[in-house]
Amino acid sequence: MSRHFFFCCILFSSLIQSCSNSSSKKPVFRDTSITAATSFNDLFMDSLELDQFLKNNTAYQDYTKQFNDFYKDRNYAYAWFDSSGLSEQASNFRNLQLNYISSFEDSSLYHPEMEQLLQRLVSSNKKNKPADSLVLKAELLLTGQFFRYAAKVYKGSDIDAAELGWFIPRKKIDLHALLDSAILHKNEEAYAPQNQQYKKLQQYVERYSALAKQHSPDPIPILQKSLRSGDSSAILVQIKKHLQLVGDLEENVDSPLFDTALVIATKKYQQKMGLTIDGVIGNKMIAELNVPFRQRLRQILINLERLRWMPPEKDTNYILVNIPEYKMHVYDSGRLQFDINVIVGTAANNTVIFNDKLQYVVFSPYWNVPESIVTGEILPAMKKNPDYLTKQNMEIVKQGKIPVIRQNPGPGNSLGLVKFLFPNNYNIYFHDTPNRNLFSQSSRSFSHGCIRIAEPKKMAAYLLRQDSIWNDRAIDSAMHLKKEKWVALKKAVPVFIVYFTAWVDKNGELNFRKDIYKHDEKMAKKLFKS
Repeated sequence: MSRHFFFCCILFSSLIQSCSNSSSKKPVFRDTSITAATSFNDLFMDSLELDQFLKNNTAYQDYTKQFNDFYKDRNYAYAWFDSSGLSEQASNFRNLQLNYISSFEDSSLYHPEMEQLLQRLVSSNKKNKPADSLVLKAELLLTGQFFRYAAKVYKGSDIDAAELGWFIPRKKIDLHALLDSAILHKNEEAYAPQNQQYKKLQQYVERYSALAKQHSPDPIPILQKSLRSGDSSAILVQIKKHLQLVGDLEENVDSPLFDTALVIATKKYQQKMGLTIDGVIGNKMIAELNVPFRQRLRQILINLERLRWMPPEKDTNYILVNIPEYKMHVYDSGRLQFDINVIVGTAANNTVIFNDKLQYVVFSPYWNVPESIVTGEILPAMKKNPDYLTKQNMEIVKQGKIPVIRQNPGPGNSLGLVKFLFPNNYNIYFHDTPNRNLFSQSSRSFSHGCIRIAEPKKMAAYLLRQDSIWNDRAIDSAMHLKKEKWVALKKAVPVFIVYFTAWVDKNGELNFRKDIYKHDEKMAKKLFKS
């Protein structure tokens, strides 16, 4: 950003509080029956002037309807000015926008013409009052900038989310209503439609922006062997200084000794990165430490953009699965009840990002084998071993060029002892698995797209907790039947399958995960074009 930009920002902040009267023209469509006691303001504009402004300022033409509706509802009264000058809400919005531009290093919202106009207003005085036309233009530019800011920061950039594999409907924003609320409230917290996770993650933007500008540490060398408690190495000084910068270590950063403080800091860092939490420094941890702060900042910005697409959090029951985290989070009345480890689709068989409603618990399920698996895996296995289906507890349900095959209920069933259905076009659901050992691994992308959960019985008990019939014994029995048993939930539970590689956890710690499906990489190309 240029020096001129920051010079203009300083001038803007000292904007005088004495702007003059309204336009000399009378409003064309203003309802004159509205009295002074019920009017919004003592400054009014001509509706034709608004039309002319929109014709001359093409950057705001996408918001023509919002402009017209907003000012018509206000009886064409000014929103950001009155006879005493610029309103406090206008100053608050100005600071909000400048902070965003600075923190996010996004100059696309900077409007040089508005800054030049504000400079002229700053240089005015009582003897040399600013022209009414300048005040009017400043009023309309502020409104236009609010619409642009709100559309980008509260709704998100103009990116086709579906192109990036995101099929959760983006939240809708009523810019007109939002501006009405912003004019009434001095604090963004009172009207901003963002969820709590967005606000928590946003707090790290400034910190990582500063780290990216001030620190470019040399890469830590690959280790010949892992480092553990009691070891001594010059590399540990590099590691300690990095851990100090990210807030995980406070003491003995210049010591080459792997002391107790470093063990604690290492475990904390490993937890935040999704690594095995063993207090031992290996090359997986070194790889995470060597990710530049600039890249971490971009990772935060990418995930903030995704959070803008998400609906505001509500005090409801819902299930959220974060694919890169390999974790399911279960909420009751908006409060986190428990987490469950999950296994998600491989890079070749991505788990889809979407939302739906969980409606059924199916005990002792059949596994209706997908056609792709029949042709790619089962038919070749049958050619090698005629008894393959019998050994796998499978049967042919329907003959054909490609037979329809299912696996019967039992301990070896690929879906385990229970599955959870939220009918969708992607044929994705939650299910148990006989391969319990896979849940102990730190990276768990092994499935064909469906989501395997580590504690299926706990999940079933939670979903059926309102029904006294489904006690622990009944659930155990239902999980070991010879035929599958469907149970419809009395009330469907919303499910969100999401993809976040940076977030703030329940302890207030910033977490990062690997971009296992390369969704971050694709978004970066669209989000950081310049």
